[in-house]
Amino acid sequence: MSEAVLLPIVRDDPWLEPYQDSIQRRLERFQHELKEIRQKHGSLLTYASVHRRSGIHFQEASDTWTVREWAPAAREISLIGDFNDWDPRSHPLAMAGDGIWQLVLPEDALSPGERVKLHIVGADGSEHDRIPACIRRTVQDPETHDFSGQIVAPGEAFRWKHPFDPKGLGAPIIYEAHVGMAGEEHRVHSYREFAEKVLPRIKKAGYNTVQLMAVAEHPYYGSFGYHVSSFFAPSSRFGTPEELKYLVDEAHGHGLAVLMDIVHSHAIKNYAEGLNNFDGSGNQYFHADGRGEHSGWDSKCFDYGRPEVQRFLLSNLRYWLEEFRFDGFRFDGVTSLLYWHRGHTSFDHYDKYFVHDVDEDAVLYLQLATKLIEEARPGAIVIAEDMSGMPGLCRPIDDGGFGFTHRLAMGIPDYWIKLLKHSTDEQWNLEEIWGMLANRRYGEPNIAYAESHDQALVGDKTLAFWLMDQEMYWHMRIDDEHPVIERGIALHKMIRLLTLAAGGEGWLNFIGNEFGHPEWVDFPREGNDWSYHHCRRQWSLLDNRELRYRFLAAFDRAMVRNAGQHKILSAPPAQLLHVHNDNKVLICERGRLIFAFNFSPADSFPDYRFDPPEKGSYRPLFDSDAGEFGGQDRIDPTVTHQPTGTPPQLSLYLPARSAQVLVPA
Repeated sequence: MSEAVLLPIVRDDPWLEPYQDSIQRRLERFQHELKEIRQKHGSLLTYASVHRRSGIHFQEASDTWTVREWAPAAREISLIGDFNDWDPRSHPLAMAGDGIWQLVLPEDALSPGERVKLHIVGADGSEHDRIPACIRRTVQDPETHDFSGQIVAPGEAFRWKHPFDPKGLGAPIIYEAHVGMAGEEHRVHSYREFAEKVLPRIKKAGYNTVQLMAVAEHPYYGSFGYHVSSFFAPSSRFGTPEELKYLVDEAHGHGLAVLMDIVHSHAIKNYAEGLNNFDGSGNQYFHADGRGEHSGWDSKCFDYGRPEVQRFLLSNLRYWLEEFRFDGFRFDGVTSLLYWHRGHTSFDHYDKYFVHDVDEDAVLYLQLATKLIEEARPGAIVIAEDMSGMPGLCRPIDDGGFGFTHRLAMGIPDYWIKLLKHSTDEQWNLEEIWGMLANRRYGEPNIAYAESHDQALVGDKTLAFWLMDQEMYWHMRIDDEHPVIERGIALHKMIRLLTLAAGGEGWLNFIGNEFGHPEWVDFPREGNDWSYHHCRRQWSLLDNRELRYRFLAAFDRAMVRNAGQHKILSAPPAQLLHVHNDNKVLICERGRLIFAFNFSPADSFPDYRFDPPEKGSYRPLFDSDAGEFGGQDRIDPTVTHQPTGTPPQLSLYLPARSAQVLVPA
């Protein structure tokens, strides 16, 4: 095969040459589908506008309410609710063609705040009360705990105050957060509280992006938002849709981009709240056979090859981007979405990406999704949570890729946890650590992170808790010198700095981990007597000047601030300058900065020499051993380091368990 005909992702990876035809077929299928969509609908954006017609809408031109629902196999559908005493015989919908059922009501038939559902007689003869698929708001009955749709007032549009353009953001430095657990009290916290109390903390901490979990409605709070029931309804347990818009607007006012954790990889199985067997056919939104079942997650898997499902999901993306002005998405469960085996295999051969068990309809859907996002919100950040390593996931579609801007470097946090769980730091192999951090596909930006919400969940531990465990309860006072705490604080800073410097083209932190929030996350459930004790963030630990948590936060603030100022994450990948396993020393360069780490628990080196990446002197930028970061102040921040000797080498003082960053003077 000649060089001239190779797609860019194949040129960059010769191992992909045998799969050039497969990649080309994917590209041609996307191009053909996009062309047909534009010919038939005018544009991809128009194609993704199901939400503007389906659901319950007030039509100002005619002063009427329209109720529209796609349920092609249903036998009967009627609107029930507070307005008609939930009588399924009172307000029937009629077939309007193409599987759409419709009802038109006068203006005074429905009132804002009223609860509604659809009573559906399915193709199988079953009768169920269902929530409209494109409903904009759901509410839960405080006594029965049942969810219903709710009529939204057709009043004035939300008045946005802060224009924001994600194109000027630069490399994303992401603060992953959950609104409900973002406060300290033993309860569910709100969008408005997050906007007014947490956003200022995120801005002060130096982050430029907020990633919100659990936005779309989900009946079970403990699902962390990953068992979605109503895809167009912001979770009402945190407040109203207008209050979510207020949160996004306030974030933009702080100069922060806002990403939504979007779940299009599966959906909740529940009949009462979700889309499962909506029209009684067994396969309306999801596959009817075993492909529609996700046994690991006890959920339903979408049929991405059905045009109506494709349009439903694309419309969902457009809705969140336009209605709430999100600046992009983190796509959850992309591995499960892409493969029929849902990720239950080892990805040890390129055949696994192109020959075996790939859902090509899902491939097409993701390409259309990233194209739509690009058109609807230029500059948007689109992150894939994929552990398979699918080639081209974060390359432009025209290159033979999928169009995501970044992928999560999921192997890195798992690797750190494995090290902390099974070995002491004296046993760590720094060459192996470097290989893990530097191993990523050429030209595909990664979001590096040492831990996310996955590591914080009950059954696992955060980095801080793996390092310090129960000693955090008793020995975190500044005047309490405890060896476990000293080691834990030192390694916590070093692990995060090394991961940021070498692991990717973006950075992610889960709420509270920047200051070593103790313990795990456990949502209220029967097994813990419905306790909120572990489902909150104890900001008082950070604010208490007598505790060491503030040192970790101060270091994190210096780390992300300097990463932004020196554009570290936008620079080419880090280059290894020196590594010595016996000495436990690793030195690398990125963005003209030198990062020097001494992981030795006991050995300090007063004159450690290595070859600098460029001529000239260097000065200290910041170091983990500084007193303001809870260190021992062993490194003089005023010293300028001049290369000496033949060939010229830099000499550094490397205290045990410390890291330092130098900048050309």
